[in-house]
Amino acid sequence: MKIKSLFLSAVCLLLAASLSFGQNVPNDWYFGNPDDTYQGISVYKAYNEFIKDKKGKTVVVAIIDSGIDIDHEDLKENLWVNPKEVPGNGKDDDNNGYIDDIHGWNFIGGPNGANVGPDSYEAVRVYNSLKAKYEQADVNKLDKKQKKEYDTYVRAKSNVEKEIQSAQNSLKQITNIETRIKSAFDALEIAAEGKTFDKAFLDSLNVTGNQELNMAKNIAIQYLSGTDLNTIDGIRKQILEDVEGDRQNFQRKLDYSFNASFDPRKTIVKDDYTNVNEKYYGNADAEGPDPLHGTHVGGIVGALRGNSLGADGIAPNVKLMSVRAVPDGDERDKDVANAIRYAVDNGASVINMSFGKGFGTHKQVVDEAVKYAASKDVLLVHAAGNSAQNNDITENFPNAVFEKKSGFIFKKKQKAKNWIEVGALSYRSGEDMVAGFSNYGKTMVDIFAPGVQIYATTPDNSYAPLQGTSMASPVVAAVAAAIRSYYPELSAVQVKESIMNSATKISSVVKVPGSKTEKVSFADLSISGGIVNMYEALMYASTMK
Repeated sequence: MKIKSLFLSAVCLLLAASLSFGQNVPNDWYFGNPDDTYQGISVYKAYNEFIKDKKGKTVVVAIIDSGIDIDHEDLKENLWVNPKEVPGNGKDDDNNGYIDDIHGWNFIGGPNGANVGPDSYEAVRVYNSLKAKYEQADVNKLDKKQKKEYDTYVRAKSNVEKEIQSAQNSLKQITNIETRIKSAFDALEIAAEGKTFDKAFLDSLNVTGNQELNMAKNIAIQYLSGTDLNTIDGIRKQILEDVEGDRQNFQRKLDYSFNASFDPRKTIVKDDYTNVNEKYYGNADAEGPDPLHGTHVGGIVGALRGNSLGADGIAPNVKLMSVRAVPDGDERDKDVANAIRYAVDNGASVINMSFGKGFGTHKQVVDEAVKYAASKDVLLVHAAGNSAQNNDITENFPNAVFEKKSGFIFKKKQKAKNWIEVGALSYRSGEDMVAGFSNYGKTMVDIFAPGVQIYATTPDNSYAPLQGTSMASPVVAAVAAAIRSYYPELSAVQVKESIMNSATKISSVVKVPGSKTEKVSFADLSISGGIVNMYEALMYASTMK
């Protein structure tokens, strides 16, 4: 569930003179209270009025993700360190089956130290596995079980073909956009000659009848107000770099994500992929080749607090365990299951999972790992997804509903009780409160948390705002970690109860994600009908036995 660029679509809207970039908001916009300027979750109130001088227990939070920058200035002191493992001696000192796992483990790495970077999407794998069986099938001759499998094949085939066509069309658009941007900024440069380039100049610029100059004006205004760029050359360079980033993203879709012949697993990981019960493979590289996503997620939970660097994490007394299982593409169920088990066996009491996909090839293997986590009293926190879909209707994997041979049964008793599913909240108020990309569901999504313009750690001692339910999930995981720190006697189920029952209830009507006109009560988008609140969750936990 990597963050995907929306720049191409933004530029396309701009060409229609309707672009509206996000406004500038404080980096800590969600640390305040619900009744502040922004819909906060009472982080500051929790620290100032509840935690204060309390001493809590150290809590290990596993970040199952793309990897974490283990040298980051704002994270390295809060990284989990395996106390029984001797670094770099090539031995499995603690006899857990994993050699030199100092900060965690990498289930998408190989025995020679190589790593999976890009990988295919699950839809491609499903399509490949079923193509020979159903490509020429006579639907009328299929039994009930085969018909269900055939339907999965058709859905996967449609998904792959649609995505390939979309990427090809987008690449054509980008070429045209690049040409127009260059022309537009040439016109702006001529118009600005001899004048001070600032917003006042842009506001006074007459662009009537000049579409290219109007485009450059609108882009420049947005960049001037939303970035620290203040020259025509600087803005032009940045926007072309952003467009090139989109080009590379769409090309990667064609080369890797939806390429039916691409499979890095065989040559890199070298496990027996057909054996879903295999556990001991991978390597000790808990950082990986591109730890952007995992570093950001980890920082939301546990960046150092009060050190005047970048951004503060939410959780106190936390240690971050990096378990790498998410490539640039869709995670594989075998790796997810093993990542959960590794985290549980090595001391994590909260696991954050900011990833997801539309197909689940081996869901029962993941389900067994979830049940194992429950047996060890470990709480799982998962991102609901960024497809603006209703998870009650459209499947999103992994999820809390246990699979049976007859399919999914959406009944409360069949759901994992140690699982929290999180949707994303925007910094906006009123009917725009919910992030437009967020998945939702009255029975499948538990709660909402801030997930737009979340400022946190990124690789190489840097910081940046990112968005997605990937960012909302670690907000909730951090609150869970705080509860487990100060009330370690509470079970995972009780921690979930504290978070759910203390949520800030929202009764107002909001736009349904993905829709410009359809509206619904916020309460109908999740089970709790509310937004996580750190102070209230801790207060609720303090009353529990």
